[in-house]
Amino acid sequence: MSVANLKTHSELARGRTPGHGMPGELFGRQDVFETDVDVFFHKHWILAGVTADVPEPGDVSTVDIGKASILIVRDDDENIRAWRNVCRHRGARLKDAGKSTVGMLVCPYHQWTYDLDGSLKHTTHMGVDFDRSCRGLIPVKTRIVGTHIFVCLSDDAPADMDILEQTMAPRFAPYDLTRTRIAHEAEIIENGNWKLVIENNRECYHCGATHPELTASFLPEDFGFCPQGLSEESQRALDAYHARNAASVSSWEKDGLICNAFERLDPDAATSFRTQRLVIAGNGESQTMDTRVASRKLLGELQRRDLGDVHMWTHNSWTHVMSDHAVVSYIVPLAPDKTLVRTKWLVHEDAVEGVDYDLNALTEVWVATNAQDASLVATNYRGTQDPAYEPGPFSPFTETYVELFAQWYAARLGAHGV
Repeated sequence: MSVANLKTHSELARGRTPGHGMPGELFGRQDVFETDVDVFFHKHWILAGVTADVPEPGDVSTVDIGKASILIVRDDDENIRAWRNVCRHRGARLKDAGKSTVGMLVCPYHQWTYDLDGSLKHTTHMGVDFDRSCRGLIPVKTRIVGTHIFVCLSDDAPADMDILEQTMAPRFAPYDLTRTRIAHEAEIIENGNWKLVIENNRECYHCGATHPELTASFLPEDFGFCPQGLSEESQRALDAYHARNAASVSSWEKDGLICNAFERLDPDAATSFRTQRLVIAGNGESQTMDTRVASRKLLGELQRRDLGDVHMWTHNSWTHVMSDHAVVSYIVPLAPDKTLVRTKWLVHEDAVEGVDYDLNALTEVWVATNAQDASLVATNYRGTQDPAYEPGPFSPFTETYVELFAQWYAARLGAHGV
C-alpha cells in the first residue's frame, strides 16, 4: 500500500467494526505509535511508580516515557515531587533512568545544581546579574493515591483524576500502603504493542489454558463465561459462586470495607479505571500457589487475612492488593512492537525476608503470569502484522472490557484532535 493510500490514525480507530479487534496498522505503524505516546502517555495521567521507589529524602527514581523523562524525588520535608529531567541551562539530562540517592541534583554537563525542591541553587560563570529564581526545574503534576505515584506531563491535566483519587483512597486506606517496601521488582520487555498488552490484561478468556499459577487463586466464574446452555452441574457451580461472593461481601462490609465494583471506562472519561474487591479461591487469603498469605506480617495494622483482592486498572497499569502484599504493574511503550512492563511486589515496611515471608512464595504467581503474558502478547502482535490478519469478533461474555478499551481509545484520540 502506498503512503498516499494509508488510512489515517483517526480512520483506523473510528473505522473499527464494533465488537471486533483493532486493525493491525494501529499496532504496527510508527506514526500511530508516536501519536499514542503523545496522547495517552504525555496528556493523560499515568502510573509512574510507587512511594517505596523513593523511601528516604534524597532518593530519586528517574522514569523515561517516550522522549520525555521525569525525576520522582522525595525532598527533605518527606514530600514526593516530580520534575522534568531537563537542565534549565542547555537541556542535558540530570539523571539516567533508574534509582539513585543524592544530596542535590547536579547536571553532569556544566554542574548547574538544583535542590530537591526544584530550585536552582548554584551555577558558575553566569555573572552577578544572573537570576537563578526563574531557572528552577520544570514541575510535573503529581498525585499520590495509596502508594501509587500518578503523573501527568500536560499543562492541562485531566480534572477527572479527582474521581479516581476519591474512589481509590478509601479502598486502599486499610492497607496503609505508604508503609510498605519493595520486596522484589522485575522488568519484562514484551514484544508487542502497548495496546495489546492492555487488551491481554483486560480479559481472562485465555486464563484457564495459559495461567495455571494465577488461576489457582481466582474463582473460574470471575474469568467470564457464557451463561447459555449451562449443565445442571455448571448451574450448581454458578449458584455456589454467587453464594460465596455474597457471604464474603457481607462479612467484609460488616468490617467497614468497600467491596462494590466501580468503573469509569466510558469514552467520555479521560482518566479510565476500574476497581473491585474480588473473592480469592481456595483458602481465600492471597494470590499465592496455596492461596494462603505469603507474608505473616500483614499490611498496615490488619489482623484479618481473608480480605480478597482489591484490584485497580488504569490505561497503563494494574494493581492487586491483598492482606499481606500488593502487586503493582505499569507499562511504558518503547516502540510499536516493544512495551516495558514493570512490576513491584510490596510488603509491610517491617516484614523481613526469610522470617516473615519466603520471596519465591511471594512472587511465583505473578513472575510466571507475566512471562506467560509476554509470550501471548508477542505471538498476538506477530499475527496482527500478517497480511492475512482480519480483526475477529470479541466474545460478548469474556471480552467486554477489551471492547470498552477500544471504544475509549478511539474517543480519546478524537478528544485530542486526532
